[in-house]
Amino acid sequence: MPASAIRKLVPFADAAKEAGVKVYHLNVGAPDIKSPRCSIDYLMDKCKTMHHLSYTNSAGFLELRKAFIEKYYKKIGINLDVSEILIEVAGSEAFSKAMQIAADRGEEIIVIEPFYTNYQTFAMLNGITLKAVHTDIHDGFRIPPIEEFEKVLTPKTRAVLISNPCNPSGKLFSKDEMLEIGEFCKKHDLFLISDEVYREFCYTEEPHFSAMSIPGAEQNVILVDSVSKRYNLCGARIGCIISRNKEVMAAAMKFAQSRLCPPVFGQYAALGALDTPQSYFDEVREEYIRRRDVAVKALNNMKGVFTPKPMGAFYTMAELPVDDAVNFAKWMLTEFRVDNETVMITPAASFYKTPGEGKNIARIAYVLEVPELKKAMKILEAALKAYPGRTI
Repeated sequence: MPASAIRKLVPFADAAKEAGVKVYHLNVGAPDIKSPRCSIDYLMDKCKTMHHLSYTNSAGFLELRKAFIEKYYKKIGINLDVSEILIEVAGSEAFSKAMQIAADRGEEIIVIEPFYTNYQTFAMLNGITLKAVHTDIHDGFRIPPIEEFEKVLTPKTRAVLISNPCNPSGKLFSKDEMLEIGEFCKKHDLFLISDEVYREFCYTEEPHFSAMSIPGAEQNVILVDSVSKRYNLCGARIGCIISRNKEVMAAAMKFAQSRLCPPVFGQYAALGALDTPQSYFDEVREEYIRRRDVAVKALNNMKGVFTPKPMGAFYTMAELPVDDAVNFAKWMLTEFRVDNETVMITPAASFYKTPGEGKNIARIAYVLEVPELKKAMKILEAALKAYPGRTI
C-alpha cells in the first residue's frame, strides 16, 4: 500500500505546528469556502428529530438519488433513471469500484498523466496496471493525438480513466477532446471512466462537456461524481457512480452491499446541499478565478518557476528550480521559516506513471483566501531562493 503523495508529509507539518509554526496548506484540496448554509441546516434539523442511526439502502437514500436526478443532473442536461445512479462513500469509492468493475487483475487501464495519485493506489491494490498517455506542462497539458492512445493499447486494455477538469493539472477537456476519446473507447470496446467531481470549477465560457453526453457511448461511460468539492462537503464522504450500462450498475450494487451503506449524516448533508442557489456557485467560481490569477502570476514571477494557466479545478502544476520536489517540500516543513511561518506543497512525481517525470514539479492548491495566498506565495519564493538544492 503506497503512502499518499498528498498526505505523507503531514507528520512533518504536524511537528512544525506543534512547535508553534504556522503552515500554509497549498498541498490539499480542502478549501476555506463555507459549505452552503442549507446543507448544514438540513442536517441539524434531521439530527434534532433522530432517535437512532439505522442502515440505509446499500444504494443510498432513494430520496437522495431522486433529488440528485431532479435537482442537479437534469439541470445540466443529464437525464437519468433512478436505477442508473448509486450513492458511494465519496468519489474515492466510486472510482475505485469503477476500476474494479472495468478491469480484472492483470488487466490495464489507460490514464492521461499527470493524473490523480489515488488512481495509482487503487490500481496497485487491485492488481491493475495503469498505462500512461503523457501530457506536457510546457504545452499546457494539451491532450495528444489519439494515435498516442493507440500506442499504449494492448489486448489487456479495458478502460480509459480521466478526470475533467483534471486534478492535478487543472486541464479542462474540450468537447472535441471528449468526443475523440469517446470514439476511441467505442472503437476498441473500452469503458470510459470519467471523474467529474470538479465540474462546477470551469473557467472558460465554453460549458463543461460531460462524458455522459458523448453520442453512442451510453454503454461505455461510467461517471464518477462527488459533493466534496462542489459544495465544500469533503467530510461528508458522499459521491455517486452513474452508468446507463445495466451490468455495470448491477456490479456496483454488489460492491455497495459489501460495505452495507453510505454514511447517514453525509447523505442528509448532501440532500440539503441540493437546494443551494446558483448564486453560491457563481460567487465561488469568481473567487477561485481570483485565487488562480494571484497564484499563477506569483509563481511565474518567481525566478526559474513555470506554471500554465489552469482552466478548471483549483490546482496548478508548477515546475520548480529544485533538484527534487519531495526534498524541497520536506525541507520547507522541517528547516525553513519566515517569521515562524512556512508552506506545504505536494510533490508531483506520484501523479505520473512515466519514470522520472514530475521530479521537480509540485501541485499547488490555490484554496486559501487571497491575502493568505499572497503570504504563502512570498514564503514559497523566499524558500526557493534559500533552498540548498536549487538548480539555477
